[in-house]
Amino acid sequence: MLSRVKHIHAGKVRDLYEDGGDILLVASDRVSVYDVTLPTPIPGKGALLTQLSLWWFERFGDVVPNHVLSGTDVPPEFARRAIRCKPLEMVKVECIARGYLAGLGLKEYQKYGTVSGVALPPGLEEGSELPEPIFTPTTKAEVGHDEFITFDDVVRQEGRETAERLRDLTLEIYRRGAAHAETRGILVADTKLEFGRDADGTLTLADEVLTSDSSRFWPADEWQPGRTQHAFDKQFVRDWATSTDWDRTPPGPEVPPEIVEATRARYTEAYERITGNTWTG
Repeated sequence: MLSRVKHIHAGKVRDLYEDGGDILLVASDRVSVYDVTLPTPIPGKGALLTQLSLWWFERFGDVVPNHVLSGTDVPPEFARRAIRCKPLEMVKVECIARGYLAGLGLKEYQKYGTVSGVALPPGLEEGSELPEPIFTPTTKAEVGHDEFITFDDVVRQEGRETAERLRDLTLEIYRRGAAHAETRGILVADTKLEFGRDADGTLTLADEVLTSDSSRFWPADEWQPGRTQHAFDKQFVRDWATSTDWDRTPPGPEVPPEIVEATRARYTEAYERITGNTWTG
């Protein structure tokens, strides 16, 4: 079957193939931190990300169209870690919703008291819950780091109607997803979404949705502002990488076996808590 599949793009974690006019979005077991792909894979990670995304895509079907054509009609080599998708013209904005202060949002707030131009109350600290979820878009860099932009920047780039639709959809998906996750004991601190337009020009949800790579998941019963939170997500690997003497330039360091296993366990727990399904990977 792979003889008719054409590789068209290699990302840090995902690869894109063209197959009979469809797109195959294939998640690997690679892990990327600080825009560098580490040399050590996390076994089963690609399948966990893909299956969790498919679960969310179905759940949000009444909110916005998505790019999924099939989660099973894929080459056997890609089983469980690939999605057959409709081709899209991607919107060049990373759409981020934040309900808590962490990561680059925290650093931006500490410098300016704002995130992506959104003013926040004084006195917030790491892990603080925000008064309400906020839309904090960034650029979508082909290489290097994404940079914070304001809602007005999105208006200038995409037009007001599209900008408002991106903001509203991002916040709606975040609120719904966070409300569900909280019933399963997980706080969704923030999440990143991507959108594109299909052949008819319809704005369409794409890429991945509310996974441990695109979101910060914290155990609700351990949440405590003012400190680093326990993470069911990639932040665990970031924290490990930060504890080494690595200077964040390629090549990245090999990940020790105990960190690999702990990361896999956290991704698995997030999937099982959110979906209510037992992972059999």
